[in-house]
Amino acid sequence: MKKIVILISGRGSNMRAIIEAKLPYKICGVFSNNPDAEGISHAKHAGIETCVIDHRDYPDRVSYDEALGESIETLNPDLIVLAGFMRILTPGIINRFSNRIINIHPSIIPAFTGLNTHNRALATGVRVHGCTVHFVTPDLDEGPIIAQAALQIKSDDTPQTLSKRVLALEHKILPKTITWILEGLCSLSDGQVSLDPKIFDDSFYIQR
Repeated sequence: MKKIVILISGRGSNMRAIIEAKLPYKICGVFSNNPDAEGISHAKHAGIETCVIDHRDYPDRVSYDEALGESIETLNPDLIVLAGFMRILTPGIINRFSNRIINIHPSIIPAFTGLNTHNRALATGVRVHGCTVHFVTPDLDEGPIIAQAALQIKSDDTPQTLSKRVLALEHKILPKTITWILEGLCSLSDGQVSLDPKIFDDSFYIQR
């Protein structure tokens, strides 16, 4: 059975979506940099091995990522999923698990990389917003795009309502993307993602 490791920093709602999807893969570990992450308790309740490596215990990002990488390596995962992991990974750990790390980001990349995506989308006046799953590279939020889901911004949307609506899309797109990768329906070569044509479904990508 193929194995997944999930990294979280907070409540872990995307992690819960993966668990609830009951995918035919083993979630062999949930890691967090935050001892108070709510998602850790949920993972333990689901019977999943957890590990907290507090970034505040390390002098810099490189030493933290070295410790994190060593712990992940013992589980030998097929895929590492950043599901609300609020740390920028260093090139060392990214190269260590080359082409095996994916991230869910709350915007339609390349628009609004980084933080505060919903506030920025509303302030800019865009009419369409959403989320992106991409492979992780040393360039922040610029890795090869695997899938995106979009919705139309409503006239009465606030950052809070928009966040909630986009999060619902994240919960749908992330488990599907994991399946595509682990079933060989998605491949990465020379920085380009190839998707099997049979996975496309227009109704999945756009929500009005």
